Amino acid sequence: MAKENKAVKSKQEPKTILGKPRNSSQSSEFRGPEKNIFSRIWHFLWKEDSFLSWIVSLALAFIIVKFIFFPLLSLVFATSLPLVVVESSSMHHPGSFVGNVMSLQDNFQLWWQEKGSWYTGRGITEQETENWPLKTGLEIGDIVLVTGHGKPEIGDIIIFNANQAHPIIHRIVNIENISGQTYYSTKGDNNEGQLISEKEIPSNALIGKAVLRIPKLGWLKLGFVKLFQAL
Repeated sequence: MAKENKAVKSKQEPKTILGKPRNSSQSSEFRGPEKNIFSRIWHFLWKEDSFLSWIVSLALAFIIVKFIFFPLLSLVFATSLPLVVVESSSMHHPGSFVGNVMSLQDNFQLWWQEKGSWYTGRGITEQETENWPLKTGLEIGDIVLVTGHGKPEIGDIIIFNANQAHPIIHRIVNIENISGQTYYSTKGDNNEGQLISEKEIPSNALIGKAVLRIPKLGWLKLGFVKLFQAL
């Protein structure tokens, strides 16, 4: 009787190879629910055309940009504000939009005819300004790529804190060394003169300098800001 019981028992136990079931259907049962969950999430975010899906996708995009994309940019470009949006017309230049984006000489000449006398009165020549970075200025809604690498020079557009609601983005027109400390003086290309807060900017107030202009794309942010302000 003992032998018969043993034989029956051996038929009920599945054979194993190195401690694993011979039939892999059991393991697939564990992988199945996990795969199904990821599949549902993917379908919800990218294929389902519902209001809730749009809200969740926007929230997810916001989290990725704010907590992953921007910190990485800050690390690479060595500045707390690697991207800024121009909110005022203080760096505006006359002429066509395309001409200003492409820094065409004709557009630069229009600006120099209007504002050049201020610069020549301070020893800055037209030839010097022709070689300035982003010589045809910036427009409201432009996104500016900012870097903290390298020392700013006269003609560079810098972003700095001036104890105001938002940082200022203007062009350097003078650099002085006072008692071993570097101070910058700036002016908006479109302004008639200088602000009091930009005549002696300490180096520790600098956020970075502008290296690239992305025209008008910043209106996406400005539009949302203006919309919420109006509500």
